Amino acid sequence: MVMFLFLVVALAVVVAAVTLAVVSGGDSGPLPEAAPERLCDALPPDRPVARGDVERLRFPLVVRGYRMTDVDDALGRLGAELAERDARIADLESALAGARAAGVPQRHDHDRPAPGTDGGQER
Repeated sequence: MVMFLFLVVALAVVVAAVTLAVVSGGDSGPLPEAAPERLCDALPPDRPVARGDVERLRFPLVVRGYRMTDVDDALGRLGAELAERDARIADLESALAGARAAGVPQRHDHDRPAPGTDGGQER
């Protein structure tokens, strides 16, 4: 019987303490609803991605790390642009190899006249 009475008193004290803590939560009252964080500085949609864009890219933190859709979108965009640039480089290299095979003369820096001269022509 004494043990039961002790448990009831302890329970009443805990309930009173929790109630007091919740009711007198300070001057601020309950916390306002926070808008979920979103990726605010995404990769630019209107131009190719530059190195600075990738360096400035920061993902908002969520409970378990990063928001998967934001990371997947960014990685998908970067992967597509890298594939496009690799294809462009391959096209340019094949065009250069074709030009070399066809015997098109290449212009070298030593073929140009020196700066400040008129190409060896006298007036």
